[in-house]
Amino acid sequence: MGYRDEWLLLEAEDEMDNVEHRQPTEEFLFYQAVTEGDIESVRTNCEQARFLETEGVGILSRNELTNMKYHFVITTAMVTRLCAQKGMQLEQAYRMSDFYIQRLDDVHTVQGVRNLHDEMALDYAEKMRRIRQSNAGSRQIRQCKEYIYAHIRERITIEELAEEMGVSAGYLSRIFKKETGDSVSGYIRRQKIEMAEHMLRYSDYTLAEIANRLSFSSQSHFIQQFRELTGMTPKKYRDQNHAIEWGIARTTKEPE
Repeated sequence: MGYRDEWLLLEAEDEMDNVEHRQPTEEFLFYQAVTEGDIESVRTNCEQARFLETEGVGILSRNELTNMKYHFVITTAMVTRLCAQKGMQLEQAYRMSDFYIQRLDDVHTVQGVRNLHDEMALDYAEKMRRIRQSNAGSRQIRQCKEYIYAHIRERITIEELAEEMGVSAGYLSRIFKKETGDSVSGYIRRQKIEMAEHMLRYSDYTLAEIANRLSFSSQSHFIQQFRELTGMTPKKYRDQNHAIEWGIARTTKEPE
């Protein structure tokens, strides 16, 4: 018997688990809170552990842990697509989705799935809050930012961006400045430095490796750019953040 025939038999005999699914209103409100960057509403939902409540929720697996993991994947997929529709850079949304779903491999308790869910939802909500505050602007500028995010490890020029957008470099520079208040080169530099902050905080890459991965012309140029935007050297930033977050004391001497 094929699965379709099996389903028809179960449906006719009413042998499926007798679950009356809850109305989708609450679920939609949660997704709406995430996409609108409503941190407090998302945090309240998480604190109430609504993700763990089973009443009115479909049973996707007879194994409790597997069931929660399936629901986590569905929730993450929905959040990803809705955030992308509301202005999050598509590549960023999908990379975040891949990251959090892959983390399920390391989770072996229902509470662990709940914790991962809460962190995922708050992460998306926080990023959507920033997007709404920054006013994403026209479709061309959103596409421009999307391209920059996807190619942040490369050396990006205004000419390359303009060609990708199908406009002249001069025109792109003018509308980018008008809509964002920033130059294209200034925006790219800040995105690279923000990515460098993440690497300094969460990885053990050396300064030379970070400079190379983000296509700075040299390690000294990376240090100079980082200091100009953050007010401190990369080494000082790592000393103040990396060791505190992870309890790791670095032994490799980095240049100031």
